[in-house]
Amino acid sequence: MVAQAGTLGATLARFLYGLPFAAAWVLLLHALPATTASVPNFGAGYFGWLMLGAMGQLAATAFLLAAMKQRNFVVGVAYSKTDALQVALFAALFLHEVPGWITIAAIGLATAGVVMLSLPQEPRAVRAGDAGGWTGPAALYGLASGAGFALSAVGYRGAALQLPGVSPWLIGAWGVLWAQAAQSLLLGGWLALRSPASLRAIATAWRVSAIAGLAGALASIGWFTAFALTTAANVRTLGMVEVVFSYLVARRFMNEQLARTEKAGLLLVLAGVIALCLQL
Repeated sequence: MVAQAGTLGATLARFLYGLPFAAAWVLLLHALPATTASVPNFGAGYFGWLMLGAMGQLAATAFLLAAMKQRNFVVGVAYSKTDALQVALFAALFLHEVPGWITIAAIGLATAGVVMLSLPQEPRAVRAGDAGGWTGPAALYGLASGAGFALSAVGYRGAALQLPGVSPWLIGAWGVLWAQAAQSLLLGGWLALRSPASLRAIATAWRVSAIAGLAGALASIGWFTAFALTTAANVRTLGMVEVVFSYLVARRFMNEQLARTEKAGLLLVLAGVIALCLQL
C-alpha cells in the first residue's frame, strides 16, 4: 500500500476501510445480551478528549515522517519511542493519574529496551556532525512524534473517563468508530486537496486496503477497550510487547538473527512488561 498510495495514503486506508468493521463491532455489542444498552450520552467533553486523541495520532504520524526524511532519521525514530514516558507525564498533568514507582520503573525499562532496538548496529550510522546528531532536527521531530502519540493516548483515556457506568466494551467500540471517522475525514480531505492520486490508489487496491482496515480496526478496538479499563501509562507500556512479537515473527519467518544489543533490548522490554503485569 505504501508503494502504491504513499505513507499517508496507506494510513488513510487503515482508518477509512476500518470504519465498516468498527461499525459492525458497535452493532454486534448492542445486540449481545451481555452488553445490550442504549447509545451512550456523548457530551462535548467526550468529543473534546476524543479529538485530542485523533489529532494527536495524526500529528505524531506527520512528525515521524518528517523525522524519517532527515539524514539521521534513526535518531528521530529512537526519540519517538519515548512516548510511554511522555504518556506518564501528560496523564499526570491532564488526568491526574500519577503512576507509582513500580510503574515508572517498568516504563523506564521498556522504553530503554525499545530505544535500543531502534538504534542502528553500525556505530557510524549516527554521526554528531550530521544535522546536529542527537540534538538536531531529527531529534526534535522524534520527540514531537512521541508527544503526539502520548497526547493521543491521554485523549482517548480522557474520553473513556467521560462515560462512567458504560461497559468498557462499548466505550472501546464507540471510541474507535468516532475516532476513525474523524481521522478519515481529516486525512481524506487533506489528500483530496494535495494528493488525489493517493485516493485513487487506495480505491483501486480495495482488497489490500480492506485487509489493512480490518487489522487496524481490531488493533484499535484492543487499544480503546484497554484505555477504558486502566490508565494510559499502563496501556501504553503494556503495548510495547508488540516489538517482542514483531521480532519473534521476523526470526521465525524471515530467518533474521538478533544482535547482542537487540537481544538486550528485548529482555529490557520483557522485564518492564512483566514488572507492570505483576504490579497490576
